[in-house]
Amino acid sequence: MIDTPTRTPEPRQRLGRGLAALLGEAKSAGSGDAAPSGVKEAPIEFIRSNPRNPRQNFVEAELEELAASIREHGIIQPIVVRPVSGIQDTYEIIAGERRWRAAQRAGKHTVPIISLAIGDREALEISIIENVQRADLNALEEANGYANLASDYGYSHADIGRVVGKSRSHVANTLRLMALPETVRELLADGSISAGHARALLTAPNPEDLAKKIVANGLTVRDIENISNGSETPARTNPDKNVDPHTKDLEQKLSLVLGTSALIVNNKRVKELRIKFNEFEQLDYICNKLLG
Repeated sequence: MIDTPTRTPEPRQRLGRGLAALLGEAKSAGSGDAAPSGVKEAPIEFIRSNPRNPRQNFVEAELEELAASIREHGIIQPIVVRPVSGIQDTYEIIAGERRWRAAQRAGKHTVPIISLAIGDREALEISIIENVQRADLNALEEANGYANLASDYGYSHADIGRVVGKSRSHVANTLRLMALPETVRELLADGSISAGHARALLTAPNPEDLAKKIVANGLTVRDIENISNGSETPARTNPDKNVDPHTKDLEQKLSLVLGTSALIVNNKRVKELRIKFNEFEQLDYICNKLLG
């Protein structure tokens, strides 16, 4: 992924405002490319999904839970849509497809919507922002959304970061996941391996084989990094050989969150948390994680 814009077909002054600002503008009487329509009820059959929605995986159990909540309390937050050009009374979802799917399961005939008259670029922005803010995307879906902004609209990594409220290094590291083999991306998409595993596999000699071993043997992120560094049998470098299971569990959780190996050293002479990084962009990502 080349971190330079190839074309800028539309002005970028709207970057980084966030979903709330966009919806607030839509409800106002201001001018611009977001034409306010307010909140209204629309027949559920008038609405269709967006094929470019970054989120492609919908967990059945979560949909059933949301459907039960909708039966009890209704849809609290409206679905954000845009009119489909040339087709009367038809809307395409920008944000809220999970609510729309759950409403169908709940037997709802209408759903509350906010209709925005916006183009493809801003529709994609809003969809990514909404899903990222809700942490609804898996890492691969997030990477796909960023890749679409980069390839279709010439956004740089810094541009994307401003749009979604993430650091440039986070965007760059997420986009790197697109370089993984298809079989590995499939395991990441269905949750068989974590984003931390996937990042470690980027530098592994045989990512497909190692991904299978992760699933079969429960290898940790640190295991994969040790293998990538030439140690086929992952070895613990902690001076304390009798490490309690709570410490091991904490190390694994930290490794998954930070996307790199984390080691807790706890002996009489020294107590340390060791975090490995391979490049300064990765260090930037780790710092942002730690600093919130």
